[in-house]
Amino acid sequence: MSKHVPSGHSRSTLTKAQKFSIAGVATLGAAALAFSIVPGNSEAQAEALGTHSAAWTTPAHAQTVQASVSKQQANASKQAKDAAAKAAADKKAAAEAAAKKKAEDERKAKETASRAAARKPVYANNLDGWIRQSLDIMKSKGIPGSYDGLHRNIMRESTGNPNAKNGWDINAINGTPSIGLLQVIQPTFSAYHVEGTSTNIYDPVANITAAANYAADRYGSIDNVNSAY
Repeated sequence: MSKHVPSGHSRSTLTKAQKFSIAGVATLGAAALAFSIVPGNSEAQAEALGTHSAAWTTPAHAQTVQASVSKQQANASKQAKDAAAKAAADKKAAAEAAAKKKAEDERKAKETASRAAARKPVYANNLDGWIRQSLDIMKSKGIPGSYDGLHRNIMRESTGNPNAKNGWDINAINGTPSIGLLQVIQPTFSAYHVEGTSTNIYDPVANITAAANYAADRYGSIDNVNSAY
């Protein structure tokens, strides 16, 4: 016997839970049907089941993927910042090292120049200083002679006057007067001039050194000269 349905109500009226239940059963049934239609095709089966799975899990999966991408982006950004910071630090360190090396090189150069200046002798601008400077040059060139030998001959020849000039002897008569501290004629001065000294015959150091060089060649040393030579 059929029951009476009150007016105003439909037999097909379902609750929300019943509708979701029916939809789920229908979906499962469709998946099972697809699986049974192609029994030997595992890829098709997997695809059918995968489609079903994706239909139910897409929102959560999307959130997981998004979180993973965000994490990767954050890591990449941090790595880029770390690399930039390291490059800047390396550049700064290199610049500081270069500046330190330059300062050290300049300091060493100044110290070397200072030591060289300290070692360089200073000669007085007088007869004693001229003789001592000539002796140092003579020593460096291997020219023999002593302070006493130079001083003795200078006092006899010019009395220590670097501008002394003989205008009466045979040399003067022949047009080549004896000049300077050791009364050297120009041809002799030019022939026995010592490199590193002035080419001016009146220069006291150049005059002494050239005369000593000539005396060494002719007499063995200026020390062996005791009269006009």
